[in-house]
Amino acid sequence: MKLWVLLLLSLLLLEIQNGVSQQTKGKKDASFRPGRKRVKGRNPKVKDKEVGGKVQSILTQVLDKGRFLRLGDHIILSPGKTLELRCKGTKIGWAYPSYLDTFNDSRLSITQNEKFSQLTLTSPSAADTGEYSCWVILCDGDECEKDPDHTSTTYIYFTDKDELFIPSPIHFEIVFLRPDKPATVPCRVTTPKTTVSLHREMPPEEILADGNLISYNPTKGFILQNPSHEHMGAFYCKARSPTKNTPQVSTKYQLLYVEVPSGPPYATIQASSNEVSGGDIFNITCTVLGEPEMDVKFKWTYPGQDQRPVSIQDSRRLINRGVGQITRISESVMIVDDVETIDFGNYICTAKNDHGETSVATKVNSYH
Repeated sequence: MKLWVLLLLSLLLLEIQNGVSQQTKGKKDASFRPGRKRVKGRNPKVKDKEVGGKVQSILTQVLDKGRFLRLGDHIILSPGKTLELRCKGTKIGWAYPSYLDTFNDSRLSITQNEKFSQLTLTSPSAADTGEYSCWVILCDGDECEKDPDHTSTTYIYFTDKDELFIPSPIHFEIVFLRPDKPATVPCRVTTPKTTVSLHREMPPEEILADGNLISYNPTKGFILQNPSHEHMGAFYCKARSPTKNTPQVSTKYQLLYVEVPSGPPYATIQASSNEVSGGDIFNITCTVLGEPEMDVKFKWTYPGQDQRPVSIQDSRRLINRGVGQITRISESVMIVDDVETIDFGNYICTAKNDHGETSVATKVNSYH
């Protein structure tokens, strides 16, 4: 009886070993099938453009020891330490506070490398506070354009406890008010934590910001949604720091109301005389009334062009039209001296601004 029990146990152990052997062999065969390479596990690559459904910035700040910080809407830095920004791409465009270009500031440099472009600003100060942005440039032959899907912008505050407002070389600035669009009193600050108020000089009063018709944005200033005649006058801003009791006062702003519509130049032309004789002298004046800060360029077409010497004088000035309405008058005057037969005919003045161009003409005849 004991012999049969031992025999059955031996057979059972043999079957168990065969089963384990078959399972192990099956696993090896699955891993090493003929013609099939064993592939290591890979982590899926995450594109720079989107992470978690949000567009990710291509703009980074270079930190110490090779570390990088991907920048968001804004960042607060201390002045003095060199700023290094990088933007990924083989061809990159940059934008930064415009005065750095205006004064050809040697503290700013941009270098393009194989895979990124770097902007370096040495010894930054409170005056360098502003918007910095970069974008990928796409080129097809000689035609290049900005890639809107690969553009990043950040506002950098260079916080200075002694400079609550961004310093400006202008001590009295003009702000034009128009009925068809918001106006901004640009008293920007060096830290978003500053409390700012708007004040009129005469009569002395504080203009309350209700967050609707008048609101404050530390990166722009006070925004007037519906400017009108009542907003004209001399204004200034006052800033208070959380760490100081004494407020600071900004540059003064003169708010002027304008009722000239935006658009191509409204031009007129007039000759001192439309009938002249040989040897006479006459002039033709081309006049444009337009927006105060809108530059106008003039071009003339006339009978003796490229054959007769003429004198052309351009001028511009601001004028008052009615109560508090400011308009820019631009003029181009052509003077023709010692009239000859070739000078008779049509004189055409073309005035051009950012919105378009307008041509006007007058005819000068021979006097009989």
